[in-house]
Amino acid sequence: MKKFPQMRIEVVPHDRRWAKEFQIESRRLEAIFGDNLISIHHIGSTAIPGILAKPIIDILVEVRDLSLVDAINEEMILRGYSPKGEFGIPGRRYFRKGTDTHHTHHVHVFQTGDPNVERHLAFRDYLRTHPLEAQAYSRLKASLALRFHDDPDSYMDGKDGFMKKTEKKAIAWKRRSSEHRPRTRDSSSDRASRGESRRRRTRT
Repeated sequence: MKKFPQMRIEVVPHDRRWAKEFQIESRRLEAIFGDNLISIHHIGSTAIPGILAKPIIDILVEVRDLSLVDAINEEMILRGYSPKGEFGIPGRRYFRKGTDTHHTHHVHVFQTGDPNVERHLAFRDYLRTHPLEAQAYSRLKASLALRFHDDPDSYMDGKDGFMKKTEKKAIAWKRRSSEHRPRTRDSSSDRASRGESRRRRTRT
């Protein structure tokens, strides 16, 4: 059976330009998703300062109605994205920007209220505020990238145990934090997700 080329695994030190790249791309996505959009978040390792990351911007988009997302596939294609459907995660619409061997952005679209939204944001915020565990994750990624630089599936499998364990702790931590946090206009994690804060301002 023919094996299709895959992206080589490479992790690099954190680059401050990633936040700016997220902001630029989020503005483009706002125009495409229009009124169906609720918020846009920077997720994944490029959203966590101080750790190694594949130089790919992961973006989580919350929408009101997931069933409307397939209608924008052509617009996403014009922006350089390949629509991939659920791509292994029920309730998701996944878009990848670039070629099979070189991706620059991944867009993960979920309907608001989907548990995957909480999972992704909790993992990000937990590692932003727990540097020892963030560095443990960084070291694991470095080790796996050396072992499996041409095998993305094995690289992802190698991270799976750490991620599931950390996600469980992160969700519990996030819920406890929310219960004890006084109500303010925007939390720090909200401000990091410029699409969310922008939408709130335009609706008040």
